[in-house]
Amino acid sequence: VNTREHPLGIPPPSEQDWAKEDEEDFFLLDPDRKRDVPPQPFRMINKLVMQVFESAMEIIERKEMLREAQKRKVQPKKCFPTAEFQVTDRANCLAVSGKYIFVGLSVGLAAFSTSDSKDVCAWDAAKTEICAIHASDLGSECHVLLAVDEMGLAWLFCFHKGSFLLIKILNEVEDVSQRSPCVEVVLSRGGDYAGILLQGNTKAWLEIYQLPKDSWLTEMEKNTGAAEDLACSERRSSCSSVGTFLLQELPVSATQADVELDPPVLLLTVRPPKPITGTRFKGPLDALKEVDDGSMLGLGYNHLIKDSQWELQEAIFCSTYQEYLEAEGVTKEEIPRYATFHFLLPSRVLSGPEMNVQPDIPVGIGVHWDGNHNFCLYLLNHSLKDKAGSDLKPDVVWPCAAPIACSAVSSCSRYLALAGEDATITIWDKHLGYPLSVTAILDERFIRSIHFL
Repeated sequence: VNTREHPLGIPPPSEQDWAKEDEEDFFLLDPDRKRDVPPQPFRMINKLVMQVFESAMEIIERKEMLREAQKRKVQPKKCFPTAEFQVTDRANCLAVSGKYIFVGLSVGLAAFSTSDSKDVCAWDAAKTEICAIHASDLGSECHVLLAVDEMGLAWLFCFHKGSFLLIKILNEVEDVSQRSPCVEVVLSRGGDYAGILLQGNTKAWLEIYQLPKDSWLTEMEKNTGAAEDLACSERRSSCSSVGTFLLQELPVSATQADVELDPPVLLLTVRPPKPITGTRFKGPLDALKEVDDGSMLGLGYNHLIKDSQWELQEAIFCSTYQEYLEAEGVTKEEIPRYATFHFLLPSRVLSGPEMNVQPDIPVGIGVHWDGNHNFCLYLLNHSLKDKAGSDLKPDVVWPCAAPIACSAVSSCSRYLALAGEDATITIWDKHLGYPLSVTAILDERFIRSIHFL
């Protein structure tokens, strides 16, 4: 039984039955129908092949554009070595001073001349491996060297006219078990001061030495004149006895073997700041007296917070963030054991009463310890009374919003760059004492080193 109500009809046309654009294009390109149109499978293959060719041409054009852009860029100049130094042992470090290159070897030191790339002399008396070396030109063909060996000993040398002369081991003690290794050394420009960072079992400290370079130069000139007179007398005796003149020279090391140079003078001993604890003042008047005196201003020690208040605040903090502290673990505050320090030239910030300063000789040092917010400045003209105390107080303190990660001083010593652990770089004008710019690095990256170009 046919139950359909309406008769069968032709369905209306849909979009699938419309003529394709490519078929219309064929009609427009060939209106007279003189060329045969290939059947559908071949047209699909033709379309795919054309798409492949178009994609290939786009890739070729893109590569040609990149090649042209690369050609327009300034190509770096390739530098090839002009000289080669032949080193017998493994080279660990090097320093340049004047016309000499000093290389720290696995056994001792070696000096090379920059003019002819030849070795001048070597020192291997102690048979120790040199891991770090710093050098500075004193003038009159005299150079001062500060080296650190594998055992943490700081060796102070004087190099004069092709010979090494050991002056002193700065951290040498009779009892080896009481020795504190040296982890960092710095020489000031011109060789007036030297600083070494020492680490003990539970503490660290910084020692600043004044180098008597004027007396060294005078002693070296006297020794050189005596050696020349001795050489001339020996030439005369050999010439009269043999009848022929032979040019002979005494070994420099032998002529300088009897030279004794004045040892360096210890100026400062800088220790890391102690953790802030409860107040030691009985009342506000005692704290105001310390502030008026300018003692430790900026370090956070002059406060009126009691030990009970610190303990209450810590208990509130631990109870509030207990779940986070248990997940990460609680770390107790420790005294920092590493410091970065710089020798600073005269400025308005580093100026004291009755100070006779010279523009090219440092008058102070800037120090910051790991994990500390403060950049401390110390003058180098402290009296013996100040040095007799247990802890030297900084003359100027620059507090920062975040712990200081690294620092740098410009070659003119006027500008100071401080990079915090929050990835913020602050440029200070040390001459005037105010910041010039503050730059925040995106993505909160940790800054490990910073340099002036």
